[in-house]
Amino acid sequence: MGLRLIDRHGLIAEIDVWDNQNAHRILLQTGDRTNYVNLPHVIAMVGLPARGKTYIAKKLTRYLNWIGIKTHVFNVGEYRRQATEAYKSHDFFRPDNTEAMAVRSKCALDALEDMCKWLENDEGEVAVYDATNTTKDRRKLIHDVVCERYGFKLFFVESYCDDPNIIEANIREVKINSPDYKGYMNEDKALEDFMQRIRHYEECYQTLDESENYSFLKIFNTGQKVVVYRHEGHIQSRVVYYLMNIHIMPRSIYLTRHGESELNLQGRIGGDADLSPRGWEYSRALAKFIREQNIPRLRVWTSQLKRTIQTAGGIDAPQERWKGLNEIDAGICEEMTYEEIQERFPADFAARDQDKFHYRYPRGESYEDLVARLEPVIMELERQENVLVVGHQAVLRCLLAYFLDKNSDELPYLRVPLHTILKLTPMAYGCDLQMLQIGIEAVDTHREKPAVPGALDPVFLKQFQPTPTDPEQLKDPPVSEEFATDDETGEASALSVQCGDAQKRHQDK
Repeated sequence: MGLRLIDRHGLIAEIDVWDNQNAHRILLQTGDRTNYVNLPHVIAMVGLPARGKTYIAKKLTRYLNWIGIKTHVFNVGEYRRQATEAYKSHDFFRPDNTEAMAVRSKCALDALEDMCKWLENDEGEVAVYDATNTTKDRRKLIHDVVCERYGFKLFFVESYCDDPNIIEANIREVKINSPDYKGYMNEDKALEDFMQRIRHYEECYQTLDESENYSFLKIFNTGQKVVVYRHEGHIQSRVVYYLMNIHIMPRSIYLTRHGESELNLQGRIGGDADLSPRGWEYSRALAKFIREQNIPRLRVWTSQLKRTIQTAGGIDAPQERWKGLNEIDAGICEEMTYEEIQERFPADFAARDQDKFHYRYPRGESYEDLVARLEPVIMELERQENVLVVGHQAVLRCLLAYFLDKNSDELPYLRVPLHTILKLTPMAYGCDLQMLQIGIEAVDTHREKPAVPGALDPVFLKQFQPTPTDPEQLKDPPVSEEFATDDETGEASALSVQCGDAQKRHQDK
């Protein structure tokens, strides 16, 4: 019996699944998230300085990486700083400064070439080219290199802003603290110098329009209006959908797990248990904390499970129950302790230690599945102002990984203690995190990443199936297969159950 592994370029490997060691090695290397990209994509930013291009580029990159599309930003400004001496003044950006113009052009071309080689070498799927790209000639050059020479797809994203208040606020918040100015000029001088820099760019600025016949998205004044032209394919649709939902208004997002539950006290995962006495105490303390913070226009989101609803019960604010916020589904391992899982299903226990992000509980979910389920939640969070999310350990790990730009190896091991409030404040190019302790004791449900993951049992390798994508593969197996036994060992294996869309009972991991 053989197993064929295929990516967008064709056959990667054909192996005998009975070759346990090699099968495991190759499957873990190729068992990544669904490949959404048939052709590599370049997202090229367009716009004058201080229009939020780098903010958009970084935020978009974080989102695409979070949903499993490997993305990287190539910032031309960083190339320019490496190629030149310390910044002196706006004269470097004068259109008639031929020497400086040659340096800037070389930096732009170097970044473009590095980006295309990065994609060509299969190091990623989407690259974001972060530069002004304010002339038609420059955009044609990008098109010729990206599309004609390398055969990649190209999508322009322009941030157009003519609101002086937004521009000045962006300069004061971000630009005067950039490496060009920090430690060299005071705030007022830096502001004036940067305004002069913008004027130099304005002399030759040509905004995107349909006459260029490129696919593009154009954002006016940080989202007051959006124009989309000729976007095509899955990636460009995801980019458009995401960028139409983000905003830059000041706000905070509060994340907290439910109060300690009765099953937490027993060390059991899942279920729909009530709060423990200490959990109820945390519920009251949380309501008091939120009341004292006096957070304007706060909305409260919970899952549909009792312990989150009980935790948020005393908070005086509009509340919504989200099925998407329900805890990761542990399938047939529901309401078991880790010790019981290890005893009954040792192969599964070892497999989860080997690759916690991709491992799927039989008849349940993986962290990879959970990220996909939470994408609509992220989209709605991006549209909101102040929100308190009362959730579960695995769910909040996924949300934290999005806001803090953590990869899939780090995500399943992020620490989210009970009876703790995580305050996230979006900043210019990232997110500030504060951990606020309420002072009420609770059990510790965190399980550290094993220093030496357990060895995989041959039974597991024999029965391994990659995450199904065909709808037919997602159907539940016959009930008689639920606890099949290996003929050689007589040992029950949870993975003899085909992973599928069983009825969800979301619970704490």
